[in-house]
Amino acid sequence: MARTKTRIAQVGIGGRAGMFLDAVMGPYKDRTRLVGVCDINRTRMEAVMERYRKRNKYPKVPMYGADAFEKMLAERKVQRVVVTTMDRTHDDYICRAMEAGCDVITEKPMTIDAPRCQRILDTVERTGRDLTVTFNYRYSPRNSKVKEILQSGEIGDVLSVHFEWLLDTKHGADYFRRWHRDKANSGGLLVHKSTHHFDLVNWWLDSTPETVFAMGRLAFYGRENAEKRGMTRFYSRATGHPVAQDDPFALHLDRDERLKAMYLDAEVEDGYQRDQSVFGYNISTEDTLGVLVRYRNQAILTYSLNAHCPWEGFRVMFNGTKGRLELNVAENSYVSTSKDDINLAENLEKEKEVKLQVPVILVQKHWQKPREVTYESAKGGHGGGDVRLLRDVFEGAGDDPLRRAAGHLDGAWSILTGVAGNLAIATGLPVRTRDLVRLP
Repeated sequence: MARTKTRIAQVGIGGRAGMFLDAVMGPYKDRTRLVGVCDINRTRMEAVMERYRKRNKYPKVPMYGADAFEKMLAERKVQRVVVTTMDRTHDDYICRAMEAGCDVITEKPMTIDAPRCQRILDTVERTGRDLTVTFNYRYSPRNSKVKEILQSGEIGDVLSVHFEWLLDTKHGADYFRRWHRDKANSGGLLVHKSTHHFDLVNWWLDSTPETVFAMGRLAFYGRENAEKRGMTRFYSRATGHPVAQDDPFALHLDRDERLKAMYLDAEVEDGYQRDQSVFGYNISTEDTLGVLVRYRNQAILTYSLNAHCPWEGFRVMFNGTKGRLELNVAENSYVSTSKDDINLAENLEKEKEVKLQVPVILVQKHWQKPREVTYESAKGGHGGGDVRLLRDVFEGAGDDPLRRAAGHLDGAWSILTGVAGNLAIATGLPVRTRDLVRLP
């Protein structure tokens, strides 16, 4: 007997769409059917979908403009919607899809501020629909191993966590070339990027943030900072500008066939420039951030995020009543939607040829020597997490003692540290997360 396929639609056909398009058109095509796609820019949507259709030998998928979202859901009898739009629009598409009777899969962050978060929570409660938030990093074998160690009680009750995340000047700069540079679009890096990290800590500790204080500023990128360091030659966008020709911070859309089709050729519709100067004006997103959090279980987190470092990766240390756990990770950098990151299949093939640095997990119990913990390494995006995440999303989570599958409450708690941090930066005062939204 043939399996009934879930009818899926995807809204937002930009840089983060590829992982889901590859999954639905590839390994999960026997379980799903992509019945519609929707985007504000038809030129970009047509270019992306034609490329995926040809490569995956997939039937042509009906395309809809943003003004026809509900029409798509109704006409195509959609059961599940994948949301990969600009962050500030996540809540709108999530809620409209649930109101139309659909379950939803959304890219992180679930949304960017407290009012939008409350709207999603209220809509889930009212409609009873299911919302999955795709936290890839939970599924990375190294992060799962950390969860296992903490869950086993080997280092006792966790008293404090220090978490340092470094973005290099290739990856970090990319947030300041595109729409993320405007904090109103993304919630800033404390929401857009750090939602991954705060979710990991929530999950690792099996607790939720209670009180948050933060400081942050735009310290490296931006016109004023560049001028202070002696820069005198500037440009507004890189493509075609003589000053940008040898700038290592520049992204040239006309030098990459896919970027050209997705963005340069599509500009005529919405004016969006993907290649803005990271040392330009009107950047409101901070690049240097520090956060202090007290959790419900009384553990304390100190967190640091810098988006302008010479290498990329993270370090996290747990201090417990019986000892200490350390995780040190060096990650490869990338530019979103470049030819090296356009789809999961190509990423996996590329990484077969790259010798990845194996991160180190160390456990040191009181009165004992440190012990290195081994784990099964994996290739693929987000430390090997993408493949495992997609399996849960499209096949079902099944019995998982680590409880990696994330829903709307996980999505809410993951952003509330960043939302509270943004408010603390603005006011100079600590913020209680439960003053922001109504949560169980």
